[in-house]
Order: sequence, then C-alpha cells, then structure tokens
Amino acid sequence: MSEQVETPVAVPAAKGSLIQTQIGRVVSDKMNKTVTVLVEHRVKHPLYGKVVRRSKKYHAHDENNEYKEGDLVEIEACRKLAKTKAWRVKRLIEKAKVI
Repeated sequence: MSEQVETPVAVPAAKGSLIQTQIGRVVSDKMNKTVTVLVEHRVKHPLYGKVVRRSKKYHAHDENNEYKEGDLVEIEACRKLAKTKAWRVKRLIEKAKVI
C-alpha cells in the first residue's frame, strides 16, 4: 500500500543554454580583476510612445585585467563573486579606439 513515488531529478542544463548575456561598454577598469560595464537598451515609453534609452552598470569579473576603458564586451551571468559582482566578461567584441 505504501508506494514510493520517485521525484524527478534535476538534470544540469546543456552547456550554453539559458545563460543570460549582455553587450556593453567598459566605463571603468580601475579595480583589480573587475570592470564596470555600461549596458544600454531602448524602451518605448508606455504612455507617450517615445523611444528612450535606459542604461545599467554591471560589475564584471576580468581575471587577467585585459579589458580597458572603452572596449565593447559581452558579459554573462555567473554565480556571485562579490557583494555587487555576479557577471563575468565572456569575450571582447571591439577594442577601444585610441585617440
């Protein structure tokens, strides 16, 4: 009478699936192993219909301190690495222009 019901076991997701990524520009590289990335996106205002720019800054892990201010990078979500750092720089898209 006492049947045991097996609960499904969570299978780890395949590599590359459901990992959130953002593309942004490095605005600060003054911290050790950390860069600040500004991510901008456009949103249509709900009442007036004008397209406005919204932005958010993320702290991202840069293990070798290789990314400099002005670089366009792709960041991906990861586990918490510090109080405000839960992103990791995935790849460099465009190097900063030297003036």
